[in-house]
Amino acid sequence: MARQAYEKAQAAGRPLRIFFQDEARFGRINDPRRCWVRAGIRPVVGKQIVREYTYAYGAFCPQDGASSHLILPAMDGYCMTYFLRHVRKEFPDDFILMVMDGAPCHKDGAMDVPENMIIQRLPPYSPELNPSENMWDDMREKFFGNTVFDSMKAVENRLCEAMNHYADTPETVLSITSFPWINSSIEC
Repeated sequence: MARQAYEKAQAAGRPLRIFFQDEARFGRINDPRRCWVRAGIRPVVGKQIVREYTYAYGAFCPQDGASSHLILPAMDGYCMTYFLRHVRKEFPDDFILMVMDGAPCHKDGAMDVPENMIIQRLPPYSPELNPSENMWDDMREKFFGNTVFDSMKAVENRLCEAMNHYADTPETVLSITSFPWINSSIEC
């Protein structure tokens, strides 16, 4: 698929940019995690189970560490189309190969794919192939670990902080998303 995308990019006269896309649900339910404290001190960590959620959409480029993010209220075809248009506007000069899983909102007919972008779906039941999953793990560990939020607005504010961090540090995105099989595919 990378070869086909590269040929389409050349035909369009644009450079090829490869993104791996995924969505993650964030909310007010938290799981206490291990943490460092001085010897002899038992850490006190809050726990809450409030069933309120929002969705973080992200696309991450293993070529240069670029990323694009949005917080949207649902995981459906309408929100997915909105996110794809957002990515298209952020990278207007590139031809985009968007690699994603086979979620229902990623199916043909559920979303509208902008021009100068093609979709490649990963094989079913293979989240380990999508480096976006590792980005969500890193985000949860660094920005959400052992934190209790008093509102969804606080969750969204922390998501914005995390997304801005990754947008401002492409070297972090690059270090997490540059899987060897992706790098060898890009070089083809």
